[in-house]
Amino acid sequence: GEWRSKWNIFFVLNRRQRCFVRLVVIARCKSIDESPVMSSLIESRFHLPCELDALRSPSIGYFIAAAIQCYCSVFTPSQLFSYQLTESCLHLALLCSYDTTIVEDNVVKPQQTKMQFKTDRKVGKTGVMLIGLGGNNGCTCVAGAIANKLSLTWETKEGTKTSNYWGSLLLSSTVKLGNDRQGNSIYTPMSNMLPLLNPNDIVWGGWDINSLNLGDAMKRSKVLDYDLQTKLYPYMKDIVPLPSIYFPDFIAANQGERANNVLSGTKQEQMEKIRQDIRDFKAKNALDQVILLWTANTERFSAVEEGVNDTAENILRSIEMGEAEVSASTVFAVASILEGCTFINGSPQNTFVPGVIELARQKKVFIAGDDFKSGQTKMKSVMVDFLVSAGIKPVSIVSYNHLGNNDGKNLSAPSQFRSKEISKSNVVDDMVASNRILFEEDEHPDHIVVIKYCPYVADSKRAMDEYTSEIFMGGKNTIVMHNTCEDSLLATPLIYDLVILGELCARVTVKRDNESEWESFHPVLSLLSYMLKAPLVPDGAPVVNALFSQRCAIVNFMRACLGLAPDNHMTLEHRFESTLAAMKGGENGHSTKKRRLA
Repeated sequence: GEWRSKWNIFFVLNRRQRCFVRLVVIARCKSIDESPVMSSLIESRFHLPCELDALRSPSIGYFIAAAIQCYCSVFTPSQLFSYQLTESCLHLALLCSYDTTIVEDNVVKPQQTKMQFKTDRKVGKTGVMLIGLGGNNGCTCVAGAIANKLSLTWETKEGTKTSNYWGSLLLSSTVKLGNDRQGNSIYTPMSNMLPLLNPNDIVWGGWDINSLNLGDAMKRSKVLDYDLQTKLYPYMKDIVPLPSIYFPDFIAANQGERANNVLSGTKQEQMEKIRQDIRDFKAKNALDQVILLWTANTERFSAVEEGVNDTAENILRSIEMGEAEVSASTVFAVASILEGCTFINGSPQNTFVPGVIELARQKKVFIAGDDFKSGQTKMKSVMVDFLVSAGIKPVSIVSYNHLGNNDGKNLSAPSQFRSKEISKSNVVDDMVASNRILFEEDEHPDHIVVIKYCPYVADSKRAMDEYTSEIFMGGKNTIVMHNTCEDSLLATPLIYDLVILGELCARVTVKRDNESEWESFHPVLSLLSYMLKAPLVPDGAPVVNALFSQRCAIVNFMRACLGLAPDNHMTLEHRFESTLAAMKGGENGHSTKKRRLA
């Protein structure tokens, strides 16, 4: 392409390190006017985010070529000097076009914004502190990371199983990079796109209202296979949760029997103890950053009251005064924000009252929530999107669940169930609002959610859904679905994804064309919505629940960081005689399924 006329590029793969490949780029750069006086020699080096074994994948070659081509095509010589890839320079800065369409007074106007995305390639040493460390999700999360780090295998009645991160969007899914010259799609693991935090490298810690060590908590949860538990127990038994905050008014009374590891003192004193725990954890493990994530019991909703939790100043004063409507999760969130640590809420309660959001904006600290989207609701965000997009009108959605873990026990209390009901019910709103042919302005499907506690089924939650829709000429269509969800094994990969994507967002800044200042993401990280039932978004931003749209946002964000255009599904190369003939001409006798279909 055009970049080749301005840059002479040489690639050298140099095995100077055992685990990583060093790519050396030597570029003879010329000024725009081709003046030889301005010619200079640049030598740049950077580490690829892949291990040597990964080079067997052809997608790595495409990643290298795309990255270098983007560098050489979008920067003038002076710009390349500013962002040259030396070992001391840790940033990847690339230009992309952000195309949107503005509709005003029935006039449609395409709009293009030139933006630069700068990504810090260095992933700092990261610690994750879980609130609810000894619960089913908490101990399964730590156990899974240890098992993968040690590459454990174990025996089951179906045979030998191997540790994996299946269920993680970022670690176990692929994305389309583009097409080869024959029009075949080329895919790469999403984790190859950018340097990402590896759960194997995370330092885990946290709090729980129960003092049981994680080895015994793992046995109590009955989530993992027995043979795997036996192999993990020596690594888990010495991990003991820190004492946590326990406000009985906010969780079910039946949780009192587990509460033997709780802090005492005023709310202010307990918050200061949490802050000290964070500082001690960070110092003890020599961490660059700490992320907090709430995976503890669902709380009842807090009343949002003027003068109590409506502003940053008021929420801080309310904690100091011990106001009754300040929940434990809110105290943790405030402590995290004051310590400059990202806070993620994996439960449905309104942890992020207006005062907490304002505090996060003031301190420029990331927050994200609410409620893990793992089983029934994830399916619902796909099914309703399909129905509405197909011009089919869902008029009744009835969802029933029963589960037997401690989450189910806590949700058997009406106030805590109400928090969950709200987060589950709102998941269809944006999809319904997208189609005014089917739905009037204030029209919604009947939507019922039922959750029951059944101890025998333990962590193996049963979810049953009935979707009734109106179809052509007054007809009716009913879809009934049964879903057996191993609750914690679906939720745990979401914890990894939330932490990984949250950490990545902290390393990315953006600058618009003709602007001098780099800008970070809004403190409310709505990009994490794919993993959450009730996504928290910045004030004035729309809530998006449709799963496909949420995934596209993450993929195209990562493509933008590499200077690649957003992915699309037009596949025009397969729709015209001229392009199909050109692709056939380049086949050289090799055949693929796609080419045969052509």
